[in-house]
Amino acid sequence: MKKILGILILLIVVCLITAVSNKSFISAYNLQNVIRLTSLFGIISIGVAFVIISGGIDLSIGSVICLVGSLLPYLLVEHGFPVPVALISVMTLAVLIGLAHGLLITKLKLQPFIVTLCGLLIYRGIARGITEDQTQGFGNGYTGLRYLATGKISLPFIEGFKLPVPFLIMIFLAIVAAFFLNKTIFGRYLKAIGNNEAAARYSGIQTDSVVILAYVVCSCLAGIGGILFALDINSVQPEGIGNFYELYAIAAAVLGGCSIRGGEGTILGVVIGAALMRVLRNSITMLGIPSQLEFAIIGAVILVGVISDELVKRYAQQRRAVLQARETL
Repeated sequence: MKKILGILILLIVVCLITAVSNKSFISAYNLQNVIRLTSLFGIISIGVAFVIISGGIDLSIGSVICLVGSLLPYLLVEHGFPVPVALISVMTLAVLIGLAHGLLITKLKLQPFIVTLCGLLIYRGIARGITEDQTQGFGNGYTGLRYLATGKISLPFIEGFKLPVPFLIMIFLAIVAAFFLNKTIFGRYLKAIGNNEAAARYSGIQTDSVVILAYVVCSCLAGIGGILFALDINSVQPEGIGNFYELYAIAAAVLGGCSIRGGEGTILGVVIGAALMRVLRNSITMLGIPSQLEFAIIGAVILVGVISDELVKRYAQQRRAVLQARETL
């Protein structure tokens, strides 16, 4: 809870500084865009959180988004697939990717970094090859489907502001993810594996199955993200969509309290971390900071956040040790 409180305070501070410096930050149009993008990145961040909590890593998220996001309009527009068939096809592909990652990591004992790094290259290459590197789009059709990413719901008590539909999708997925992580045996096993996989295995936990499921969840949410990103921009360029998205997702998860060593993390913290990442990027634009410095600023904020978290953790451990020593005297 302390980690969540810290990142929440940082988010509020960034919002206040930006709002004071530029009144446009709190305009209905800007807030809608920030919330929409936070929701899209929040969905893929929730997925990677499961993998990080298990002690793994997934670098292929951006390329999974690229493959799914490119194939959806390719199947719908180029080949005339019915909408349900196209959606099922791309989501099945995402699940199979996660399954392949999990099997390679658990059964062949390959390093997650290597497996998913190869995936990062392979899936984008497949997307570019299948589409011949041509831009894929939905045109003026599929307005009902695009409502999932571009739709807005009016709120009676806030004039001029409409709640983006992706926000509702993210909230639903976050609630489901939090339930599985905190209220089910799967969640307890996942944290146990992240803390000490060998000890979890010796205690009778089927560690391979849990790790495989974590990678399937991650790729599944990346697939949902790919669908929503494609519907949001309406025109998908296989070379560009999804670039560096895995870094944003991992950073959001780490900022939100997921230990890169595994074993701990909360879905609420991950969502707040995703919000901080998007607000930071929006603030850079609003404050007139050169866009060339965007990654440097975001990287510095992440580094400060991680260092602060580590210092607080060490202080808490030292304080706990002192209290235990006093009790023994």
